[in-house]
Amino acid sequence: MIIGTLTLENPFILAPLAGYTDLPFRLLCREYGASICYSEMISCHGLAYRQQKTLQMIQTVPEERPVAFQLFGSDPDVMGEGAAILSEKPIDIIDINMGCPVKKVIKSGSGVALMKDPKLAEKIIKKVCANSTVPVSVKFRSGWDHKSITADDFAKIAESCGAHAVIIHARTWAQGFAGLADRRVIADVKNAVSIPVIGNGDIQTYEDGLSMMEETGCDGVMVGRASLGNPWVFNPDGAPANLHERLVAVKRHLELISRYLPVDKILARTKNQAGRYFKGIAGGATIRRKIYDTKSFTELYDLVNNFSSDLLVR
Repeated sequence: MIIGTLTLENPFILAPLAGYTDLPFRLLCREYGASICYSEMISCHGLAYRQQKTLQMIQTVPEERPVAFQLFGSDPDVMGEGAAILSEKPIDIIDINMGCPVKKVIKSGSGVALMKDPKLAEKIIKKVCANSTVPVSVKFRSGWDHKSITADDFAKIAESCGAHAVIIHARTWAQGFAGLADRRVIADVKNAVSIPVIGNGDIQTYEDGLSMMEETGCDGVMVGRASLGNPWVFNPDGAPANLHERLVAVKRHLELISRYLPVDKILARTKNQAGRYFKGIAGGATIRRKIYDTKSFTELYDLVNNFSSDLLVR
């Protein structure tokens, strides 16, 4: 798949997930087969005001390239400024978030709220494209509700404003994450534009991604929640049933977290991530309980490194 000047080695992409797709997780998913990983959403105002927390979120290393950073906001000028700042980083795509359904984001006029104001969305896309030195993608939903499925028209706007790709989460704002993604919407968008179309929604396995591409004609697929504790989703072989291979992945994830993040400040988040690796296997509940009971990152790291197969029979 070619997006602007960027060629991706395969069509499987890690979706932006707030609180999850930080540098360590992006690196892990790249190692397990994702062709490119998208950062969690980054506030254009946080970038413009050089807020320390926001600047920490745009940390990257050469090993994770290609990488995409996602920008959100509702002010065209500030979004343009944010795009210019991101363009100074060694990244490969800037994505515009026009699909987040969270109330706090909607109240600010950002995220999927922009689908109700296509004129403003148009201004934002033009400003970001004008200030970006890398290809721009736009991520949005099917529409606001089932009475206003506007994804195909919205995709045409994105293309006409200079976007190099569009990403469709085939649910409406009203659905949130409930119900099923409507693949017909992705197919309609694919027929409406000539730029690459990436489908998103209900991709639980590698096979789900292949079937979405076959059914809709989309050029690639984006995997979100199904990737948590499951970087194998980007690989045809899928998640391993045995404890050993899962331990290899979670140990690697913890190593990357210890290298790049302030471990003691994010212990709860780290335990949440570590516990996910043991869902769906015999003895997994016991392992997760032990993980959640740890009091420090060091204790958690030691626990995972000392796990052995005897836990599975207790």
